[in-house]
Amino acid sequence: MSLPLMHTPMPDLPQPTLDVRNLTTRFDSRAGIATAVNDVSFSVMPGQIMGLVGESGSGKSMTGYSIMGLVDPPGHVIGGQVLFKGQDLRELTPEKIRAIRGNRIAMICQDPMMTLNPVLRIDTQMIETVMAHHPVSRDTARAMSCDALARVGIASPRERLLAYPHQFSGGMRQRVAIAIALLNKPDLIICDEPTTALDVTIQGQILFEMQKLCGQSGTALIWITHDLSVIAGLADTVCVMYAGRIVESGSVQQVLDAPRHPYTFGLIASAPSRNLRGQPLRQIPGMTPSLLNLPSGCAFRTRCERATDQCSTQPPLTVVAGHRLRCFHPAPVMSGEHEAGA
Repeated sequence: MSLPLMHTPMPDLPQPTLDVRNLTTRFDSRAGIATAVNDVSFSVMPGQIMGLVGESGSGKSMTGYSIMGLVDPPGHVIGGQVLFKGQDLRELTPEKIRAIRGNRIAMICQDPMMTLNPVLRIDTQMIETVMAHHPVSRDTARAMSCDALARVGIASPRERLLAYPHQFSGGMRQRVAIAIALLNKPDLIICDEPTTALDVTIQGQILFEMQKLCGQSGTALIWITHDLSVIAGLADTVCVMYAGRIVESGSVQQVLDAPRHPYTFGLIASAPSRNLRGQPLRQIPGMTPSLLNLPSGCAFRTRCERATDQCSTQPPLTVVAGHRLRCFHPAPVMSGEHEAGA
């Protein structure tokens, strides 16, 4: 008599906080169509920090704005999904998006004046941010605001709450913008080079606060930057963008310690710490192509020393032990790894 087979149920895999699938954003102008975000896909798990890196004009900031639904005409998202905890944000009404934005999802812009209203006091802006999403008293909201300012290194936070944005320096305004983003302890924070204007000491303090927030509350974080040294010490995973596409992604160790795409090689090699004292800085030859006039196939081929005629067609996405890239001529695969199409 044969016994029935017993099946052990598989444990449920954790759901990504953010799952971006084939996101595409373009700008229609008289000069032509510019695809600023081209078929971009990635996911960020709860508590995970993802670095999004690339040169100016690579599309990394526009990726953040596309996720938030903040692309202004003549730009518009033309395809893809933005799944926030399994819910496609692109399918929500403007009212539902506003309820999520600033509460469960926050964005810190490079220019703090995109966040701050110049004619309102800081306390008004911070208290309203709390009370718009939580049924708390004004005194509680003020206490939360005061605590948030202290966490980003602003001295005498009670007095500074009574100031206007013009009474702060540029770096101080940026710290206020970061404090506002942290107020509601969101599930996802998108940071667009928020520490560029800050000195190294304050930058380190804010990076520490970000890491602590992600570790303690499970907040997912996307850190958009061109500074690889920040990503090396902050992020868990990295996506490298060029001309609107992600050309390489994986863990920090995979991408920064063993880069395989020629563009990633160039970015890392051009860091001052990688160059000998007294020698000219190495650089990637040529210029980033215009999005209105991209070369056929791989957009990096006109600047790549390893390019061949094959590169005039778009390289497929390949995966090596979770290390993803688009390149016909990458650096050699480490022995023992198996390459497969994806």
